Amino acid sequence: MADLMKFVQDELVPRKDFPVFGAGDTITVYYEIKEGEKTRTQFFKGVVIQRRGSGNTETFTIRKMSGSVGVERIFPVNLPALQKVEINKKGAVRRARIFYFRELTGKKAKIKDKRR
Repeated sequence: MADLMKFVQDELVPRKDFPVFGAGDTITVYYEIKEGEKTRTQFFKGVVIQRRGSGNTETFTIRKMSGSVGVERIFPVNLPALQKVEINKKGAVRRARIFYFRELTGKKAKIKDKRR
């Protein structure tokens, strides 16, 4: 039964090929919003806090500061409304999930760039 489930997920659910990104990276996500009969593209730019799950259930959380209020948004990787993902900056962090980033403000909330 598990093999059948895996086969259906691999074959029938379309996979989008986004660039490889992880926690600490600053990315811009473009997604489609439907308002009545109109559709428009909106973007959300912020730091990736975590990636979790695998396969069809994989999600990633992005955090940005809107004024002095922190805003987090969770995106499923297989969301049909997701159009593209751009990597703006690669961040050097030592954790896979950087929840400590929520409490940091000012200069402490800056993530170092990853050296190439």
